[in-house]
Amino acid sequence: MILVTGGTGFLGSNLLRALVQAGKPVRALYRREIPSQLDDIKDRVEWVKGDITDIFSLEDALVGIQQVYHCAAVVSFQPGAKERLFKINIEGTANVVNMCLDAGVKKLVHVSSVAALGRAKENETITEKAEWVESSSNSQYAISKYLGEMEVWRGMIEGLPAAIVNPSIILGSHYWDEGPGQFFQNAWKEFPYYTTGINGFVDVMDVVRSMMLLMNSDVTGQRFILSADNWTYKDIFTTIAQQLDKKPPHISVKPWMAALVWRMEKVKQLFTGKKPLITRETARTAQLEVFYDNTKLPKFLPGFSYTPLEATISRIASDFKQFKARQ
Repeated sequence: MILVTGGTGFLGSNLLRALVQAGKPVRALYRREIPSQLDDIKDRVEWVKGDITDIFSLEDALVGIQQVYHCAAVVSFQPGAKERLFKINIEGTANVVNMCLDAGVKKLVHVSSVAALGRAKENETITEKAEWVESSSNSQYAISKYLGEMEVWRGMIEGLPAAIVNPSIILGSHYWDEGPGQFFQNAWKEFPYYTTGINGFVDVMDVVRSMMLLMNSDVTGQRFILSADNWTYKDIFTTIAQQLDKKPPHISVKPWMAALVWRMEKVKQLFTGKKPLITRETARTAQLEVFYDNTKLPKFLPGFSYTPLEATISRIASDFKQFKARQ
């Protein structure tokens, strides 16, 4: 029996669907409600109401479980999110590790992030050997993912077989109002601006496939960067716009413009209470040129290859068009 934490989220829901389609017996935690995106497989999953910050619900969920995919996490760069980030990403992960050890789980696959690899230097290629460096410029999200990953390494030392994946920016369908799903919303509205940075991007289905392959392999005690390619934000936004038959962005956002916008958004939040669209952290990272080395995973999983980003964007754009047609 397999347990998936974070099964109602973007990555977790895609993993659940793949496991169900593969005929695997699956149990998943949910906190409030099961999203409509999972209606097609909802009845083929054993749902347990619980929370990774609640060790008693975790203990119940782990009864009879041999494999655990830990996808539950908070992704936020909003000011004031530190307490929630640390509660779920660090304390919650520690709970999962401890309960897996107690339950005698045969293997854990933990979803970390490239953010846990530390602050990247400009034009430096990041590998799995990257070491965390303490810095006042580290985001609270990055700190929480790093410390959460440390809990998994601690669990390995204590005897828990585990593998860690560190995805770059994950592209996928259906969660259009959050994360990279907003790239497609902005392209549809013909948002004219683009940032000058470079980052790694990966298909959600490649992340799911690599996690399942790692789970069913003998690989333990390793972490893997998951990134199909390093693209400029301009190329990503332009390709998305072209696939949606929309006008590509054509105005470059200069650093001073980004700095002005995040400050205006912060002031607006004081009056409206709404989350800022751009924060100091997101404005800064969107200007960085960061490169990720993706060569380690195929060495451990012979035959694995990444989906070209052009094909990924084409598929997601088709899904988005169908979504807009239904509105």
